[in-house]
Amino acid sequence: MVLLLITIFLPLLAGALLPLLRLRQKARAAYVSLVLVAEAALTIALGCMDEVSVTLLSITPELVLAFRTDGISRVFSLVASLLFLPVGIYALKYLTHEGGENRFLAFFLLELGALVGMDYAANLVSMYVFFELVTLTGLPLILHSRSRESIRAALKYLFYSIAGAFLALLGILCVGRFTTLDFVAGGTLAGVDLGGQQNLVMALVFCTVVGFGAKAGLYPLHGWLPKAHPVAPGPASAVLSAVIAKAGVLAILRFIYFVVGPQMLRGTWVQTTWLILGMGTIFMGSMMAWREKVFKRRLAYSTISQISYILCGLFLLTETGVQGALLHTMFHAVAKTGLFLTAGTIIFYTGKTRVDEFKGLGRQLPLSMFAYTLVALSLVGIPPMAGFVSKWYLAAASLDSGLAVVSWLYPVILLISALLTAAYLLPVAMDAFFPGKDEPVPAKIKESPLMWVPLLVIGLAAPIMGIGGGRLADAMAAVAAGLA
Repeated sequence: MVLLLITIFLPLLAGALLPLLRLRQKARAAYVSLVLVAEAALTIALGCMDEVSVTLLSITPELVLAFRTDGISRVFSLVASLLFLPVGIYALKYLTHEGGENRFLAFFLLELGALVGMDYAANLVSMYVFFELVTLTGLPLILHSRSRESIRAALKYLFYSIAGAFLALLGILCVGRFTTLDFVAGGTLAGVDLGGQQNLVMALVFCTVVGFGAKAGLYPLHGWLPKAHPVAPGPASAVLSAVIAKAGVLAILRFIYFVVGPQMLRGTWVQTTWLILGMGTIFMGSMMAWREKVFKRRLAYSTISQISYILCGLFLLTETGVQGALLHTMFHAVAKTGLFLTAGTIIFYTGKTRVDEFKGLGRQLPLSMFAYTLVALSLVGIPPMAGFVSKWYLAAASLDSGLAVVSWLYPVILLISALLTAAYLLPVAMDAFFPGKDEPVPAKIKESPLMWVPLLVIGLAAPIMGIGGGRLADAMAAVAAGLA
């Protein structure tokens, strides 16, 4: 119980204290690194323990701030803590280019604490509190440079996130009238007498998922992502795409499978519309990424597309769909962290932001571009990379779903999106390493170990996780068992 609270509040307290300590550069680096290592160790320790639960605050019988560990919380908390660690180390060097180290690292730690608190939430009230905290602590990461563009992007992120959260709040209030707000595998709303308000409840359930989907980039509330990423520092973009956007995925998963119940939604207009929105977002995001020339904006559109892979897996309302969604949650997080850190490295050393400027970068930044190539291959879904494994399970889940058109349409869209992903990611690597004989040979840049080591570790994780994909798939199958 105490360990669970320490895991949640350590990064929150550390982030709040950092500006007050006025540490010098080396001491600040040691402080942040120690907190991130400790948080990763605590999360791993909790993952190895039996279920733990604690009630922190009870305002009314319905409004309770409580936390617990289960299979879902272990997956999402491990993704957060294990990826914030290399990104945080990378940021120690990157921020010498941006400035404002104290402010950025303080909110970086606060954001990690908010995400972990949301991961371990035991009911809708606790999850919603930390969902809003994720929004507020993420805002300063986007507007870090305080330029006009970054302020506009941050405000757009704030408005979209709050609008989505308020839309979700309608559904939470509705559900609270009929059943408990605690998370129970299989849902608590199914089988409850709705007193003739079935249509209203279904409409509000639909709106709740769309509202939470704002954080995950689900159409039509996706517009903040391509605005926020180009102006945010590289480390901020990495966690925004890889981890923070997953807060929307977690909220949707909890709401569908632990509150409403998938049996209540199968075969309804709600499920069909969610799937249409998800598949449309996949295709739209891939097409926009393919057409985009600004590298970080291209990656932002890619995030919109790839996270909807996960959402569609959840919307299938099957155990295999949840299994594939959890696998892609992990694999996409690793790949997109590597891609955005590569973008940050390119900006840090060369100032280049457009893909048509990247010829010869493989000779200048060989280690970073090698890591980029590995994670790009994973996101495309080339075996034996990790992305291939998750896409295989998502396609299999769709084919086995029994849904008339979706069962074959979703795999087709996955294939088209994979081809588009290859078209917008792999030419960058080709131009970097094979610029053409007429291109001038740029001088090699000495890359800082604080930047290339975390990036290379993340890059190598893609094939390693792919090779071990069978065991990870079995573990995710155990987590998904009994949910649908």
